Amino acid sequence: MTKQPTLTKADLIEEVLRITELPRKESETIVETIFDSIIQSLQQGQKIEIRGFGSFRTRERRGRVGRNPKTGAKVEVPAKKIPFFKPSKELKDFVNSAEAQSAPAGAE
Repeated sequence: MTKQPTLTKADLIEEVLRITELPRKESETIVETIFDSIIQSLQQGQKIEIRGFGSFRTRERRGRVGRNPKTGAKVEVPAKKIPFFKPSKELKDFVNSAEAQSAPAGAE
């Protein structure tokens, strides 16, 4: 099994740099600002909607009783909020059309 390539924040900065031809520092600021804005909005309980891409929001995870895998002791796991991403229909269609194009003929 081959490891899938990973797109990193540094790769995103390089892409902004390549497309906009802005200085590296400004490209870094753009990418950081986008991520910081998403994080701040989620912390404030807001929903972020990016048309054609998807939406980010938080979901409440109920508290539960878990087990310490090492000792087997019961542990109270508190309720918490988790970030959740829901892709748009367009994004799903793009991903699926890319898979269909890269799949070998006759493979399912």
